[in-house]
Amino acid sequence: MATNYDKIATNYDLISRLVFGKTVVNAQVCLLKYIPADSNILIAGGGTGWILEELSKVHSNSLKIDYVESSLQMIRLSQKRNCESNEVNFINLPAENFSTEKKYDIILTPFFFDNFQAEKIQYIFLKLDSFLKDDGAWLYVDFVYDEKKGRLWQRLLLKIMYFFFRVTSHIETQQLVDMDTFFNPLYKKVVEISHYHNFVKSIVYKKR
Repeated sequence: MATNYDKIATNYDLISRLVFGKTVVNAQVCLLKYIPADSNILIAGGGTGWILEELSKVHSNSLKIDYVESSLQMIRLSQKRNCESNEVNFINLPAENFSTEKKYDIILTPFFFDNFQAEKIQYIFLKLDSFLKDDGAWLYVDFVYDEKKGRLWQRLLLKIMYFFFRVTSHIETQQLVDMDTFFNPLYKKVVEISHYHNFVKSIVYKKR
């Protein structure tokens, strides 16, 4: 059964903030200042869409956004957001099924790749990479865990999170994949911000 967040869409943000406070929000908002005006943006796995309102606080009328989200309920919630005069195209598809001839200035993947196993990540990563302009930026936000340096509470929290999302949303993986394996050969890390005792990273990547 495919991953589907429809059952918990209306409570997703509440659950996140009960566990992590404002970390999930702050980890994404801190990267928005790196988005230039007049950008064409691809957001993969945007969730409930609150990020659209935060984007509109940075640029209120110059952004063109393709918002790709596999959950129909998440899309419906996102469509209710105040996007000011930015142009938003809502696309209810899994990212691996999305295709376009466009080239984007910015790709944003907030807490997205933690949903997949390595083989699917490779496929999706290369597909999204092909959509990004040579001088574009990839804004990456996600959980990170180092088996050697990570803390016990982080490992336990990951297990609880993956169990919860497997039961509620049929998430396909049960462990984080080291995304450096995919980014490092093709991208340069230009900004890195740590949150929640290094359990969450916000990174701006530029193509090499």
